[in-house]
Amino acid sequence: MLLVVLGLAVSCVVALTIFTNAHRPVLVGAHSGVVTPTFDGHATLDFGSVLPQVRMPIDAPLGIGVSIDIGDTEADSLDELVARDAVIASQPEAEIEQISTVVRDIAIASALRGLGVGLLTVLALVAVWMLVGRRRRHELGERVGAAWHRRRLPHGPARALVALALATVLAVALLAWPQPAVQEVADKRWRPIGEVYPEIPDDLDLSAVQISSGSATDASRAIVESAISTYGTSVKFYGAMADRVPEIAAELRQPAEGEIVAVLVADRHDNVGMDSVVRAVADEVSASLLIDAGDDTSTGGSWEGFSIRSLARQFRDIPTVAVAGNHDEGDFVTEQMKDEGFTVLDGDPTDVEGISFLGYSDPRSSGLTAGWEQGSTSIREQGQALTETACEDGGVSTVVVHSPTTGEEVAASGCVDLVLSGHLHVQRGPTVTTAPNGRQTVSYTNASTGGAAFAFALGSKLRRQAQATLITYKDGRPVGLQPVNFNPDGTIAVAEYVAFDLATEASPADAPTTTPSTSTPETAGE
Repeated sequence: MLLVVLGLAVSCVVALTIFTNAHRPVLVGAHSGVVTPTFDGHATLDFGSVLPQVRMPIDAPLGIGVSIDIGDTEADSLDELVARDAVIASQPEAEIEQISTVVRDIAIASALRGLGVGLLTVLALVAVWMLVGRRRRHELGERVGAAWHRRRLPHGPARALVALALATVLAVALLAWPQPAVQEVADKRWRPIGEVYPEIPDDLDLSAVQISSGSATDASRAIVESAISTYGTSVKFYGAMADRVPEIAAELRQPAEGEIVAVLVADRHDNVGMDSVVRAVADEVSASLLIDAGDDTSTGGSWEGFSIRSLARQFRDIPTVAVAGNHDEGDFVTEQMKDEGFTVLDGDPTDVEGISFLGYSDPRSSGLTAGWEQGSTSIREQGQALTETACEDGGVSTVVVHSPTTGEEVAASGCVDLVLSGHLHVQRGPTVTTAPNGRQTVSYTNASTGGAAFAFALGSKLRRQAQATLITYKDGRPVGLQPVNFNPDGTIAVAEYVAFDLATEASPADAPTTTPSTSTPETAGE
């Protein structure tokens, strides 16, 4: 029993020491950062010497808190950085979950290491105990007892055993010894943010947020006020739009028995504000699938991981089928999609929710102004590969690509039912192609779900009309779609539902009615 207590004591002390001294790099919003667990019951963000520190209480067991040192970012200016941070802060759930996961991982790793040290300590003591032997232990005990009465330290093996016990006790005491507090240059005063900035509207509900008071607060007052204004605008705009969704519920076609609804998004370009709005629409029709046609980011940089995390959090309870766009350049976006549980299409037929999907991520790469690294030949090669695979398989229902050009050949082949894309930032279709074999294929391009005019859509409110589309399936085949448009003034417009009758033998009566489409050059989404 004594050994168990000693082992647990060592484990707890070591685990606690490792936990409170751990530093874990992490991406927070658009920043790199370092997370350190604390026991002050607050989440504290340190933006460096230019901006004041901010903290707010968190509900965690044992008073666990977290300190986050905010690092560098790829923003071009301080004003752009503050505006970007303010908008991301208005949709913080995904970032909070990520930090919680990091702290939980640190706690588990610390506990395991502490347990390992405690176990090794117990094993070492047991090994010494067994090596000494019963007879020798008895002799040592008598010597220790006699030495105790004479107030003298025993000799030989007895002295070694006592030294080992004392060393163990000393090690535990040193690990448990409180560390000296770091002396700060000036005492830090925490004040409610509403006291420092009384002009903050009451309806933003920031009463729990505290801000450090000092020269940084005074010098950066204009910057912080601008961030608060941007934050407030974003919270109100997207929150109000999500609240309006029940008002348009009657205009949304509800799935009939045996039908399921998928939500199509494309070209979000970092606008995480729209994610909760699209999810609210999806809930009104009990959607059971998300289809992502790419360009969730603007450059594919790791700092844009917040965009994927936000989408994954909003739709974490339903499957997601995705491809990356030309602005999701590099491997980061597709790898994070996979880490978040998305099914990333890569040229092979894949069944999700009873629907056979086929698709490719865009082979091109574009920064905000970079242009193409690869030409249209790669797109044509992808189109040919999709056509060959779809026709050979014979059971593919839906092709998902980023660029409409990639899907043109497979749409004309008569081997699939539906080709979905994005990239143009405006709606194109639905249009029907009748192949020589009599099979009809619908092609549809979703406009920008982020309301992007160019390659960046993150802002305190929509800059132009945004769109998501509800696609209805029955028995694995598409039977219709309904675009939902979100306007810059905060209103929502629901288009008419377009029914499909994908006959295997075409006739004029079989062709579905198509909605008016806006044709734009392929470069519109660059």
